[in-house]
Amino acid sequence: MADKLTVSVLGTGIMGAAMARSIARAGHTVRAWNRSRAKAEPLAADGVHLAGTPAEAVRDAAVVLTMLYDGRSVLEVMREAAPALRPGVAWAQSTTAGIEATGELAAFARDHGLLFFDAPVLGTRGPAEAGELTVLAAGPAEGRPAVTPVFDAVGARTVWTGEDGASAAASRLKLVANSWILAVTAAAGEVLALARALEVDPQEFFGLIAGGPLDMGYLRAKADAVLNGGLTPPSFAVTTAEKDARLIVRAGEEHGCRLDVAAATAERLRRAAAQGHGDEDMAAAYFASFDDELRS
Repeated sequence: MADKLTVSVLGTGIMGAAMARSIARAGHTVRAWNRSRAKAEPLAADGVHLAGTPAEAVRDAAVVLTMLYDGRSVLEVMREAAPALRPGVAWAQSTTAGIEATGELAAFARDHGLLFFDAPVLGTRGPAEAGELTVLAAGPAEGRPAVTPVFDAVGARTVWTGEDGASAAASRLKLVANSWILAVTAAAGEVLALARALEVDPQEFFGLIAGGPLDMGYLRAKADAVLNGGLTPPSFAVTTAEKDARLIVRAGEEHGCRLDVAAATAERLRRAAAQGHGDEDMAAAYFASFDDELRS
């Protein structure tokens, strides 16, 4: 390819690892780092170069992509990378960090002369592995030639929300989208839980709504994960979903909006994690409807 880039990927969990593979598959040089090196090691078989430190990973990179747990983690890692960051490098920040943290990360970028792109993604493990995520992006026009090939590698489309990454316009849209995703997931779990409690075959419910306006592919996918043992490996883990739910609740509170469903969903996810389902798919919030005696 004519414009082969060196791209640093910091964070190789479920999403970061899949994105690193997609970028390498597109012909770019990828240097990846993860706090737990064991999680990054399988990427070597896909042509990804493993770095021992964040600074090593970002040295001479044209684009840095962060996909870590939360905003605090991103800031800590970027501070470790700071000695090797060159002014003018494009930074695509894809962690779901929330509005306040995105502003803090943009300030870090400004202090270090980086071109900051607020760039969360929509999609889970499957779309990430296929390079079919939706990238939500806000950032300066002068940096777009650098990040566009990266976004094209990881996503089926990019939705631009503005030219100021510090405004968190993309992150705001991501929180709105995630509020819907989490609400549907929680509702799917409660439908199955109530069906169990009332001794109703879940398939009777699905037959009742089949083909009508109440039917939904996502509802069926999450229900299937619960009913047919598809909770591992997770598409989106319970612990991460809880973090996102709390970001949504906080964003609403800070802007005068009470989000009762999001708050209840966060609590359901917390209970599911406490029951031992934290590393399973977020559909495992289903188990929060039952106490330990009823979960067998």
